[in-house]
Amino acid sequence: MAPIGTIIGPTTNNTRNYKARIVAQFLGIDLATTPDFVMNVDNKKEEYLAKYPAGKVPVFEGADGFHLTDSSAIAYYVASQAGSNSPLLGQTAEETAEILQYMFFAEADLMPAIAGTLYSIQGFIHYIKPAQQYSEEQCFRFLGVLDAILLSKTFLVGERITIADIILACDLMTVYTAYLTSEDRKKYRNVTRYFKTMINQPAFKAVIEVTLCVERVKPQPSAKDAKKAEKKAEKKPAEQPKKAEKKAKEVDEDEEMEAPAPKPKSKLDLLPPPKMVLDDWKRFYSNNATKPDAMNWLWEHYDDEGYSFWKVEYKYNDELAKLFMTNNLIGGHFNRLERARKYAFGNLLTLGKDDDNMIWGYFMVRGKTIPEEVADAADFESFAWTAADHNDPKTRAEIEDCFAWEGPSLPRECYDGKTFK
Repeated sequence: MAPIGTIIGPTTNNTRNYKARIVAQFLGIDLATTPDFVMNVDNKKEEYLAKYPAGKVPVFEGADGFHLTDSSAIAYYVASQAGSNSPLLGQTAEETAEILQYMFFAEADLMPAIAGTLYSIQGFIHYIKPAQQYSEEQCFRFLGVLDAILLSKTFLVGERITIADIILACDLMTVYTAYLTSEDRKKYRNVTRYFKTMINQPAFKAVIEVTLCVERVKPQPSAKDAKKAEKKAEKKPAEQPKKAEKKAKEVDEDEEMEAPAPKPKSKLDLLPPPKMVLDDWKRFYSNNATKPDAMNWLWEHYDDEGYSFWKVEYKYNDELAKLFMTNNLIGGHFNRLERARKYAFGNLLTLGKDDDNMIWGYFMVRGKTIPEEVADAADFESFAWTAADHNDPKTRAEIEDCFAWEGPSLPRECYDGKTFK
C-alpha cells in the first residue's frame, strides 16, 4: 500500500513527530517520514515557508497534495484514514467529544506547563527563575489532575486506547524522561502506571523506546545566553604577565599553616548553637505519635532563643477550587522552600471542601525572624506569615492540632496536608 502522505520533520528527539507515526502504527497505515530533515535549517527554507508560513514542525503533506500543520491535527487526520469507524476516534458523539476534551487539555494546559518547566533548563529559552517555578507548579498541578482522573481508569475514554491517549502519552514523554525522578513519579502513581502502559504498546515501541528519568536534566544556558557570555569573555582584557614572585619563605616542618575558615552558607549558621537540634525533633516527630508523645517532647526540648513559631495562611483562599489541587499547590510551595530544609519544620493543611477550602498551618524556624531561605521562594508573597506566641494556650493548641492534622482548634475539617521536614 502506498503511503497516504509524508510527515515532514525530524524523526528523532521530537515527541510531536511521534504522534501521527504511532497512530499509523496502531492502524497499520503507511506514513512516510523525512529522516534527513534538519531542524532550524530545512524549516526555514523559502520553499518550506511558501507552503507552511509559520515554519512549524512537523507538517503533513498528503499524497493528494493536502497540507496540514499542528502535530495533534495531523495525528487526528491520520486516525480518520481508517474510516468512519476508526477505533481511535470514539464510537459515539459523546466519546468523540471526550477525546477532543483530553486532546485540548494535553495541548492547551499540560504541554505549555511542561515546556515552561523544562525549556529554560534545557537551554531552549532564557532562564527566568520565577517563571520557571510558576510553570513547575502548574505542571505538578495538572499531573495531580490527571492522577485523580486515572485513579479508576485504564485509558482516558472508554475501555480501549484512543487518539487522546496517544497524544497525552507523547506530551508526557518530555517530563517523564527529563524531569520526574523515581521519587517524583511516586507522587503520581496513577499517571505513571498509565504512561508505562502506553509506552509499552507495540505501536509505541515501533516508533520510540522510552527511558524514564534517573536524574533531572542539569540547567543549560540558552544559545542567546551562551553567545552573550562568549562576547563578554572576548571583551575581557588579556591578563598581563605576572611579575616574578618573591621567593617564598621556608616553613618549618613543625609549623602548620592554618586553613581559612569555611564561609558560612547562611546567616543562620552564625547564630549561637541551639539547645534543641532540629533534626532530633524531625526524627522524633516522624517515628512517634504526634499527640501526646511528639508534642510533649517538643515542649520539653524547645529552645525559645533558637527558634520561633509562625502561623502561615494562604492569601488567596477564595481562588482555590478542588481539594486535591490545593494540596498539590502546597507541594509546589514546599519544593520552592528547599533552601530552608535545614532550618525549618512545618505543616500546611488543606481544610474545607471542594470549591470552598483554605491553606492553613504553622512553621517552626531557626532564629527569631523569617529566614532569607524562606522569603526567597518565588511564591512566598502568596502566603501570610504571622509571628506566633507558643506560650499562649490557644496558639499552643493550634500548633499541636496542626502538627497532628486533627483536633478541635483547626479552623475547618482537615482534608489532607503536607509536612515540611
